[in-house]
Amino acid sequence: MNPIRVRAGERTYEVLAGAGLLSRVGELIAPKLKGPACAIVSDENVAALYAETAHSSLSEAGFRPVVITVPPGEQSKTMPRAEAICDRMIDAGLERSSFVVALGGGMVGDLAGFVAAIYHRGIPCVQMPTTLLGQIDSSIGGKTAVNTTAGKNLIGAWHQPALVISDVDTLETLPPRELRQGFAEMIKHAVIRDPEMFEMLQRFDRAELPALIRRNVEVKGAIVAADERETTGERALLNFGHTVGHAIERAGDYRDFLHGEAVSLGMVAACEISVRKAGLTEAERERIVRTLESFDLPTRLPANFPREKILGAVQFDKKFARGEVRFVVVPAIGSARLMTNLSMADIEAAIAKLRS
Repeated sequence: MNPIRVRAGERTYEVLAGAGLLSRVGELIAPKLKGPACAIVSDENVAALYAETAHSSLSEAGFRPVVITVPPGEQSKTMPRAEAICDRMIDAGLERSSFVVALGGGMVGDLAGFVAAIYHRGIPCVQMPTTLLGQIDSSIGGKTAVNTTAGKNLIGAWHQPALVISDVDTLETLPPRELRQGFAEMIKHAVIRDPEMFEMLQRFDRAELPALIRRNVEVKGAIVAADERETTGERALLNFGHTVGHAIERAGDYRDFLHGEAVSLGMVAACEISVRKAGLTEAERERIVRTLESFDLPTRLPANFPREKILGAVQFDKKFARGEVRFVVVPAIGSARLMTNLSMADIEAAIAKLRS
């Protein structure tokens, strides 16, 4: 288990990825954080599977953990829920020397990371992602946030983790649909940055999953290192498929599609725009769509899905800058760039194609 080092500004932290790490979380954290009080934040489903193991390991290492759970699902990623977690942490006696362990998928990582960012003006957070999407994407890079009625992740903070611990064994308990959505982000990384990984995904072998996880962490880590806070445009490339994807999530009230499923649809729309505006060939567009379909990810919207709600949600997206769209396009597989001379009519046409 060789650590992957991620540089973020002046800080560097390690990502540990391997089997059997959950039962060792205490010994892995002990050299880096003092505590002793800490909060394990998880959703009810994940906590039922793994919180006891994490609690025991932390206790054996001399920490005093308290488990705080929230209902599963994107509906828990709200300011009232963050405030409630903070209140539980205050009641448990957590102070500025304490830390948070985010045990769960992307929603838990975002929510717990945000709580860590605001509690006592910032305490350390250890990310322990238990989903494929979390292990290859959302646990890395320091983006934390909650949703509002206006849109996704509109209230948040940059808060890099002190450590990321990804136990690949936790993927064995994922429902098939939850596992599949992680491949959407994996395909995204390949399309924007790594054509060799894209070829690997054409002949995917489950035995290669640990190696693919490491490769995705390296891709995400390199982009974060180049542009920690999205000031140069490099990190914005990670938003490929997300402008329309986030709008689809919101239009479906965060119930109709999982995040990765919505991103899959968003990538199809982005590929349509890339063909029209950025030089992506029809053949490469079809390869990307077929790859998404090979992992049973959606590439078409249901006929009765409210398209007008998607268009309304797009305009609230964070990727709008000074009133103009900052949209990620791919001229070719393995290459991505930002485009700003795009109109809402272009986006509307791409969304329309999702229903054809």
